[in-house]
Amino acid sequence: MTKRLFLFAGYDANGIIDDALIYYVRALSRHGDVILCMDNDCKKSELDKIKPFVLHPIAIRHGEYDFGSYKRAYVWARDKKILTHYDNIYLVNDSVFGPLYDVATTIRKMESTKTDATGLVIATHKTHEYMESWFVRLNKRIFMSKWFDAFMSSVQHEEYKYIITVKYEHGLTNIIRNNGCSFAAVYTVRGRYTYNHPKRLFQRGCPFIKRACFTRHNGAAGAQIRYVLCHGAKGACNAIINTANRVYGVGYMNWLLTSNPIKIMIRNIKYAHKKLKSGEI
Repeated sequence: MTKRLFLFAGYDANGIIDDALIYYVRALSRHGDVILCMDNDCKKSELDKIKPFVLHPIAIRHGEYDFGSYKRAYVWARDKKILTHYDNIYLVNDSVFGPLYDVATTIRKMESTKTDATGLVIATHKTHEYMESWFVRLNKRIFMSKWFDAFMSSVQHEEYKYIITVKYEHGLTNIIRNNGCSFAAVYTVRGRYTYNHPKRLFQRGCPFIKRACFTRHNGAAGAQIRYVLCHGAKGACNAIINTANRVYGVGYMNWLLTSNPIKIMIRNIKYAHKKLKSGEI
């Protein structure tokens, strides 16, 4: 049986272990061990909610975003000398909601590539491509190497989010390539497809939806989100809605998920007008 370790990076501004996070971590725990690291402080009563599903929970505000959490989870496993117990390590974070159906199918697809690394999604741009770092598989050739240890240990606080993206998200793909390791993806997309086309990605078999879809582009993705939530697993969708109502507000979610075609048309027009004014179209 393949042994898996999921290094899970989470964040909640209020230190809450909520329904969506519990659902996600519990789903992963059926397929391997989970080390959860939150980039926020948590009360013991909150961490107790997740303890049945994790090998080890960490909750400390470090300000290094997801890769800072990946680093701390990795270092804990390394120092406990348990890395050799696993065939694959996954870097996973809560920038997505899900899984919207059985994640076992996704894991099988990622491990069937036979490459050293697999990103669930690879995004391609004019000059480069990279594995989106919210769900990435790494085999022992990578996670037991000295260069990977040096990369993870180098993660530090950066002032600007784009620096984090370049140094760590793009950097992970670059260092894997530069050290002669192979990588592939289940889904290859262009640009911001993951954020702008959640319905299409879901229909292609991806069991996750980016949280950013809920707030991007003046709610222009609302109809797509409603479709996904109507067709995903009931337990997952209930957990997502509970969390979204808490984070974004019930009023906002009712507005976002409206089925009123006139309201949808109006907000899409407002979004198009905003893009036109900014010169994006």
